[in-house]
Amino acid sequence: MSIEHEISVGSEAEAAAAARFDQYDTQDIWQKDKDHFIHPWTDFSTFQEQGSLVVAESEGAYIFDSDGRRYLDGIGGLWCVNVGYGRAEIGRAMAEQATKMTYFSSFGHHTTIPVAELSAKLASLAPGPLNHVIYGSGGSMANDTTVRLVHFYFNQLGMPDKKMIITRENGYHGSTYLAMSMTGIDYDHIGFDVIGEPLIQRVSGPDLYRRPDGTTPEEYTGLLLDEFRTKVESLGPENVAAFFAEPIMGAGGVLVPPPGYLKGMRDLCTEFQILFVADEVVTAFGRLGHFFASEDVFGIVPDIINSAKGLTSAYAPLSATLISDEIYDVISVPQAEGSVFAHGFTYSGHPVCCAAALANIEIIEREDICGHVRRVGPYFSERLASLSDLGIVGDVRGSHFMHCVENVADKETKELFDPSVHVGDRVAEACEKRGLIVRPIAHQNVLSPPLVLSVEQIDWMVDVLRDGIIEVQADLIAEGLWNPA
Repeated sequence: MSIEHEISVGSEAEAAAAARFDQYDTQDIWQKDKDHFIHPWTDFSTFQEQGSLVVAESEGAYIFDSDGRRYLDGIGGLWCVNVGYGRAEIGRAMAEQATKMTYFSSFGHHTTIPVAELSAKLASLAPGPLNHVIYGSGGSMANDTTVRLVHFYFNQLGMPDKKMIITRENGYHGSTYLAMSMTGIDYDHIGFDVIGEPLIQRVSGPDLYRRPDGTTPEEYTGLLLDEFRTKVESLGPENVAAFFAEPIMGAGGVLVPPPGYLKGMRDLCTEFQILFVADEVVTAFGRLGHFFASEDVFGIVPDIINSAKGLTSAYAPLSATLISDEIYDVISVPQAEGSVFAHGFTYSGHPVCCAAALANIEIIEREDICGHVRRVGPYFSERLASLSDLGIVGDVRGSHFMHCVENVADKETKELFDPSVHVGDRVAEACEKRGLIVRPIAHQNVLSPPLVLSVEQIDWMVDVLRDGIIEVQADLIAEGLWNPA
C-alpha cells in the first residue's frame, strides 16, 4: 500500500461496504460495551446515554463503524497508527512469529531472534550513544521503568540522595500511578491521589501562546531556563536525579518549545549531573519527520529516550526505553555477589510484538514515510493555520503531523469558555457527523493523523474542521454562550 493509497468512494463502493457490514449487530455490541467495558478517559456524565461509536474495520487512513460509515482518522488511533491501517505485511510478520515461536521468557540469559534484531535496529536509529534497550508494553510502563532505573543508577554511583524527578506543568507521561503522578495536567488528577513531593517536582511547561505579555520567544526561553536553575538550586542538585520532557508536549495541548529551550535545558541538566529523559512516546517513529526527534529536530542527545505508540504503529503493544552506554556501564556492574538486575516484565521483548515493530520500521524506511512527513507536514501546518480567521480559534500550533486548535471565548484576552460548554467536544461531534475524527481535550482539538495522509486528504480534513467549527460557533451564539462582538 503506497502513501497515495485511499479507499475508493462512490455509490458502488458504498453499496458493497454496506452489504459487508450487515454481519455486525451494532446495538448488541453497543450494549455489551456500555454494560461492561470501562473506557479510558470516560466522561460518565454522557456515557450512559450516548455509549460508544462501534469501530469495526479500518484501512489506510480510515476507520469504519459497524454500520459501514467511513471516517478519516484525524488522530491516528491515539497518536500511534503511523503507517496507517490494514498493513498486511505487519499482520503476516506477527502471524509467522506467533506460529513459529510465540513466546519465551526473556528473564536471565534467554533471548529470541526478533528482540535481538529489534534492539540492534533501535540502537542504529537512536542518537549518539543510546545503544541499549529495555522493553515494556506501553509509554506509562516505559516512564515508570525509567524512574526505577534512574534511582538504581545513582545508587550504584554512591549517590543515594539523588532521587527527585522534575517534570513540567501540562506534561503528560502516562496513566500508571507513578507516570500519572509525573503528569502535570491538573484536569487528569481530579479525584485521584498522586505520589507527590518531595519525589516529584514541577516547573512551568513552555506555552508560547500564553507566555507573559511583552516577551519575545527568546526572552521566554530565558525565563523558563532561569526558573529551572532556581528550582534545582533550591532543591539541591545533589537531590535531583532526572528531568522528563516531551520534545513537543502532546496531551497537554501540543505545546511547541520556544527557540533554544530544549538545548538550554539539556545544558543545565549536564551542568547539575541530572539525567535528561526525552519522553518520545508520541514524537518518535516519524510524527515529526524523523525516527527520533530529540537530535534531528531539536539538536539534543538525551541520556534516555522513551518510546512506544509509533514503534509498532499500534499493531501490537510495545514500548522501548533506550539508555546510553554510560548508564549501561553503571547498571550492568553487579552490586553484590550473586545479585541480578531485578527489573523487567513477563512480556519484555515479546517476540510477536518485536516482529511487528521490525515490519513497521521496514515500511517506514522502504516508503520513506519520514521524508513524506517532512515534505507534507509544513503544508498541513499552513492549511491548519488558515483556521485562525474563525471567531473562536485562538491559536493553531504544532509541527508536521502533530497539531492543536485552541478554542477561546475571547481572542483578544484569550479567555476560555466555561468547561460546562464542552467546546472541544462540540467541535469533535460536529466533525464526526461529517466523517472526520478529531480529538477533544477540554477546550482544544488535537490532530495527529496517520503519517500516510495525502495533500488531498489534508485539504479535506481542514475543510471539514472549518465547517465543524463554524457550526459550533453558530450554536454557541444561538444558545447565548458566545458573543462574537
